[in-house]
Amino acid sequence: MKITRISVFQIDLPLEHPYWLSAGRLKFEVLDATLVKVETDAGITGWGEGTPWGHTYVPAHGPGIRAGIQTMAPFVLGIDPRCVLEVERAMDLALPGHLYTKSPIDMACWDIAGQAAGLPIADLMGGGSRTPRPIASSVGAKTVEETREVMERYRQRGYVAHSVKIGGDVARDIARVRDVESIRRDGEIVLYDVNRGWTRQQALRVMRACEDLNVMFEQPCETLDDIAAISGKHAAPVSVDETLVTLQDAARIARDGLAEIFGIKLNRVGGLTKAARMRDIALAHGIDMFVMATGGSVLADTEALHLAATIPDANCHAVWACQDMLTIDIAGGRGPRNIDGHLHLPEAPGLGVHPEEEALGDPVAVYS
Repeated sequence: MKITRISVFQIDLPLEHPYWLSAGRLKFEVLDATLVKVETDAGITGWGEGTPWGHTYVPAHGPGIRAGIQTMAPFVLGIDPRCVLEVERAMDLALPGHLYTKSPIDMACWDIAGQAAGLPIADLMGGGSRTPRPIASSVGAKTVEETREVMERYRQRGYVAHSVKIGGDVARDIARVRDVESIRRDGEIVLYDVNRGWTRQQALRVMRACEDLNVMFEQPCETLDDIAAISGKHAAPVSVDETLVTLQDAARIARDGLAEIFGIKLNRVGGLTKAARMRDIALAHGIDMFVMATGGSVLADTEALHLAATIPDANCHAVWACQDMLTIDIAGGRGPRNIDGHLHLPEAPGLGVHPEEEALGDPVAVYS
């Protein structure tokens, strides 16, 4: 089997509600999504997606994905897509770094491999837990009142896991954490996501002030060096997200004990192939995981679910899915959908969901 054609589509995904990152620093209303269709000489077609969370969150943006695919496509054409390691090496040789540009092609190749084997991707990867995974909401609000409103909106949809954005103001952050904990329901999973919004002293002040609550904080500071500098000076479990990009990052975090939780974002780390190695490092070091898309449609959500299904149930806290935040649906209700705040692994071979191609319009680029 060989890859014969790669078609690239661009589509805007409007958010139902405007979204703010920590401390209201960044506001988003539309996501720039790139969909990739990979065709083969065996008649099997795979789909991938790359949707960064805006242009200013981390070093990733929609036009960059499309430019990266233009660079890599000639090196990928002609490879057997089932040989995901060969595809990975071809992309890495053609374009060092730029991991977020590689994720859509990687996803499409896993989709093809699963279809060819007659297995869901998670089963093909050797996992395939059918335990429904809790969906983590993303509470991008600015005040105590708004946080309560957004959490309640997700609770009405059945959500039992929440990622609450904080950061930037010590007194306000302490107040919001304490308020959320005062209304937290039994069994709810809450992760306080700082999005790198604290300096070292701010992080220590908030984390120490909330030690009696025994809560988890994600990405409290800008760099791993910052997180290392405050490690041992507080008692809170730490999750790393934005600073978990490469396998070397994962190895350092595990070796130096910088975090107790990995927040693996598939688009950021380069797709399933690279993310699986991070999963294994985490499991080898007793590190739990959240699995997330960086944003996007049900395709990106489903990819995250497949990786989550390869993680032992006890070590996977939740997945983050973006589909409930969007006003359009490119897959017509197909694929894993929110059922009482959980996603269920699809039984169809491959990814388990493909977009309605007619809804995407004409491709912006075709490589053959």
